Amino acid sequence: MKKTLEIKNLSYSFGENPILKDINIYVKENEMVAIVGSSGVGKSTLFNLIAGVLKKQSGEIIIDESNDYVGKVAYMLQKDLLFEHKTIIDNVILPLIIAKIDKKLAFEEGRKILKQFNLEKYIDKYPKQLSGGMRQRVALIRTYMFKRNIFLLDEAFSALDAITKKELHKWYLNLKKEFNLTTLLITHDIEEAIFLRIEFIF
Repeated sequence: MKKTLEIKNLSYSFGENPILKDINIYVKENEMVAIVGSSGVGKSTLFNLIAGVLKKQSGEIIIDESNDYVGKVAYMLQKDLLFEHKTIIDNVILPLIIAKIDKKLAFEEGRKILKQFNLEKYIDKYPKQLSGGMRQRVALIRTYMFKRNIFLLDEAFSALDAITKKELHKWYLNLKKEFNLTTLLITHDIEEAIFLRIEFIF
């Protein structure tokens, strides 16, 4: 199984304040890895570097054996960031519209994936009409629609209550299996990482 994501000796500072120092991470294809730690230790900074939001200062970020890593990952934050004025289908197909896919084709693909995950009945609903768990499902599907094989999930489940969180964990594992997703997850919840049966990085 090949290494999909490699991080080698990655360091980053804000001014004279070191945030990350000599970070090394290896994530294999279809693997799920959790970065577990308290707030303020640089986890989100690491994700922003991998996603290209922040410019790399030193070290290497390699995706699929290439140093051309910017734009190669799908990134989801703790908040679902759904557009409240758009319907669920319009939220889901937004990445396709950004990629200039014909709207009719985008709509057909959005409907297909919503049906596949039993969300078709919410197509014409608005985010405010959905529960927190349903909103996160829609946000995860929208993230998938960017068509990246690597998912960065920054505390994506942390705002949910315990029961909804476990339901969404199971749902995401099905999504991961269906689309062979490689996942790097930030969490402070060790039980979450254990439930998802993933590797730990502290």
